[in-house]
Amino acid sequence: MDWCRYRFRSVWRLAAPPDAVYAVLERAEEYPRWWPQVREVVPLDELTGTARLRSLLPYDLVVTARARRRDPGARVLEVGLSGDLDGWARWTLAPEGNGTRALYEQEVEVRAPLMRALAVPGRPVFRANHALMMRGGRRGLAARLRAV
Repeated sequence: MDWCRYRFRSVWRLAAPPDAVYAVLERAEEYPRWWPQVREVVPLDELTGTARLRSLLPYDLVVTARARRRDPGARVLEVGLSGDLDGWARWTLAPEGNGTRALYEQEVEVRAPLMRALAVPGRPVFRANHALMMRGGRRGLAARLRAV
């Protein structure tokens, strides 16, 4: 097992239509307005930007995200990641009842030196930190969608 590799999968059920959810998720530069753990997003060009992330641990991760797929018809958003995390992340949205089922998938290898050094003992903490980040994102997105 490579202790520096992670695979995450989260499902968010949201009380808004898929197109409305997609419209919010495709504007990554606005994530810091509703996702507390996304501290900063800086667009570099139309396809690329940097993001600074921090959840409960007092440690920032900085990644560069580059759009790999933006498909409003299929309601899929996917980015390639480099920097402190190397890999990809994808949103796939589908109608569910009167709302949306938002599937978030991520496969990354940690490149941040401190996290690599603490890979084995820190793994449960890093996974819990990610879960808290996702919980904050789900709550923030649900509130953002109610406000729109």
